[in-house]
Formats: sequence, C-alpha cells, structure tokens
Amino acid sequence: MSGGSLYLHHDDFSFYFDWLSFRFRSYSSMLLSTLKSALHHVRYFPLWSALTVVRWRSFESRSRGLGTTFGIIMRWFPPARRRFDREVSRVFPEMTRSDRLRLGQEMGRQMGRTLFEIYHDAEFQTQHHKFKGSGPGLDALKDAQVKGKGVIIVSGHFGQWEAVRAVIKMHGLESGAVYRPNKNRHYERRIRTGIEAGGTPILATGRVGTRALVRHLRGGGIVSILLDEKYADGVLLPFLGHDALTSLSAAQLALKYDLPMIPAYGIRMDEGNAFRVEFEAPIPHTDEITMTRAFNESLSARIMENPEQWYWMLRRWDNM
Repeated sequence: MSGGSLYLHHDDFSFYFDWLSFRFRSYSSMLLSTLKSALHHVRYFPLWSALTVVRWRSFESRSRGLGTTFGIIMRWFPPARRRFDREVSRVFPEMTRSDRLRLGQEMGRQMGRTLFEIYHDAEFQTQHHKFKGSGPGLDALKDAQVKGKGVIIVSGHFGQWEAVRAVIKMHGLESGAVYRPNKNRHYERRIRTGIEAGGTPILATGRVGTRALVRHLRGGGIVSILLDEKYADGVLLPFLGHDALTSLSAAQLALKYDLPMIPAYGIRMDEGNAFRVEFEAPIPHTDEITMTRAFNESLSARIMENPEQWYWMLRRWDNM
C-alpha cells in the first residue's frame, strides 16, 4: 500500500516535542519574569511606604525619619548586623560589641538620610544654605574648566557624595557621574531620576558608558566617580589597612588625557543638616598605581576620622 503511514515517524514526534518545549520555555520565561517583577515590588514596598506615607512632613523631618528607620534595621536585623560586624572587625579588631552596635546604628542613620536626599535630589540641590565648599581642589577644578579641560572627581560612599556635585553646581558648573544601574526597576527609576537632578550625563558602567565617559572628558566635562567598591578586574592595593581589589580607571584616564584627579568629600555636619564639602589638592600625576594608592589613603583617612559616615556594607574585602 502506497501513501502515508498511519504511524507517526520520529521526525513528526520531534516537531511536536520542539513545539511543546518552545511553549514550556515561553511559559517558564513569563512565569519567571512575573515572579521577578513581584519580588521587585515586595523589596521596594517598605522603602516606598517610608517615603510616601509622610510626604506632607518637612524635608528634614522625612530625612531624619528614614535615617532612624535604617538605624533600627542595622541594629536589629541580624543579616545586616553580621555583615557590618565582619567588615568593621577587620578594620577595628579591638572594638567592643557594644561600640559596634552603636557605630552600626549611626551608620544606618547616616545612610538612610543619604538615600532620602538622593531620592529627592532635585530639592536637595537647591538647599544652598546647607553646603560649604572649600579646599585647593575647588580652585584647581575651576582653573581646569577655564582652560577647557575635563576634570575627574574621585570620592567614595562617604558622607553625602551628592553634596560634592551640589557645590560644583553652585559654582556654575556641572558634574556628570558614573553609575551602576540597579537591577530592581523601581529603585532604578527613583535613584536615576535623583542622580540626574544632580548633574548630567549619567554614565552607566561598561563599554558603552566608558566610551561616552571618554567623549565627555575630552570635551571638557566634569565627571564624579566613586572608587571604593570592589572591582574584580582591579589590583590589590591597601585600603583601611587591608589589601582590596581596586579599579585603576580614574588614574588611567587622568594620565592618558592629562586631566586633574581631585578627591572630594561631602562631610555631614550639624546633626546631619549641613555639609562641609572639601576638595583636596589634585593627586600628582605619576603612575596609575601610585595615584590610586594615594586616593585610597585619602579616603581611608576620612573614614578613620568619621567611621560612621562610610557605608560599611560594600563587601569591600569579600573573598580576600
């Protein structure tokens, strides 16, 4: 008997299996995306609530409120406390447990206020009475701009780093920033909007962002970079007395394009309601290792003077 068979051949089964596999992957992908979105909502909800339910209160009152909330979390939430204790004990091995608890709670208060100010950066940047800028680096920055040269501002997650860009803006200039996008789209939307209020362009980490960064600097722009995070492809350099993987990118750019590299810090004062923004002298041009080491020493000195103003949760020495 000629013609088709009543039985399905292997190729026919393969078609159906491929179709079923495709549908399964599609449904799985949709489910995973839905779960991820739901998780993002759940993680963002507490912060959204804290920022929203008291929006009728003054800026300072809301800032203090979020700071108090973060301080409580740092003192009573075990995972956060353990991570903090691990990092602080490395740098201050003689510190007692009670002192670590106090330091952790105070750091939480500082960082809660910092986050609130970044989320509301458009308003924060207009509060000129809170900012006092000084130091030889400020004059060096302005001199470079008069000459049409770009400037690299280097800082860390210390004090209120957005206060540095606020002072730059007060002097009629503007600093962009290098930024690592947040995976949670709700955080990302709010934080990026806040950072953009402090100055543009906002340049994402990665190749595309690096190319844009180079164009900005070569065009005479200013950019602020936080250099205190662990960088997997970096080199081991001393930081707070312990070797840490550190990015050399800022020093490399400063050397390659003959740009000043200026450490600057926004130190929280007056119970958190004012900021002394200090622009240190530009780091002398030598080589990328020496220059980056000099920045690490600069930031370390600031942290040792005000340890509660540094964000100890960065996992700076993980796997070291």
